[in-house]
Amino acid sequence: MDKNCFVSWSGGKDSCLALYKAKEMGYNPKRLFTMFSMENNISSAHRLKEQIIKAQASAMGIEHTVGKAKFDDYEEIFVDNLKMFRQQGIDYGIFGDIDIDDHKKWEDEVCKKASMESFLPLWQMDRREIVQEFLNLGFKAKIIVVNTTMLNARFLGQDLSYSLLDEIEAYGADACGENGEYHTVVYDGPIFHKPVQLKYNDEIIPVSDKWAQIEVKR
Repeated sequence: MDKNCFVSWSGGKDSCLALYKAKEMGYNPKRLFTMFSMENNISSAHRLKEQIIKAQASAMGIEHTVGKAKFDDYEEIFVDNLKMFRQQGIDYGIFGDIDIDDHKKWEDEVCKKASMESFLPLWQMDRREIVQEFLNLGFKAKIIVVNTTMLNARFLGQDLSYSLLDEIEAYGADACGENGEYHTVVYDGPIFHKPVQLKYNDEIIPVSDKWAQIEVKR
C-alpha cells in the first residue's frame, strides 16, 4: 500500500535526513510543506526565502507548499494545510524532530486533527550520529543561522563537516544543533537530482540580541 506523505520541510539537515530515511522505509513523499511568517515573509524555522525552498523542491523533483501565518494562528493554518493534503490522498506527515517530547506531542496532535499519522524517522537517535549519517550519505549543508549566546558567529557560512562538529562541541554546543545552536540549508545529496545553486552574503546580519545569520539567495 502506498504510504503517501508530506514532509515538514525546514530546508535544513534534519528534515532532509528525515525525508531520506522515510523514503528508505517505503514512504512516498508527495509534497514538502514549509511554514512562513506573514510578518516578514521568511520561513519560520530557518529564516529562508520562498525561492530557496522552491529551488530545493525543484532539485528533488517534489512539489512544495508554503503556509503563511501570524504567530497567533500558526497551528490553525498548519492544520488547514494538512486537511487539504489529506483530501489529496496524503495519509502521513514526516517530521525531523529528534528527542523533544513537546515537539512530538504537537506534531502528533496536528496530524490527528487532519486524520493523518505522524512519523519521525530520527526519533530517539543519537544527536551526533544523526549528523554523521547525514555526512556519510553525501549530503551537503551550510550553516546560515547561529544563536550567538551558544555558538560563535564565525561558524556562519561554513559547510558541515566532521571537523566542524568537533569545533562545535568544543564550544560546549550540541553537534546537531538540537538545542537551537544553529540552522542549516541543504544544497546537495543523494535525493537531489542536481545541486541547488545558492549564493551567500558574507556579511553577518544580527537578527536580535542572540541570533545572527547570513543571507541566502538564488
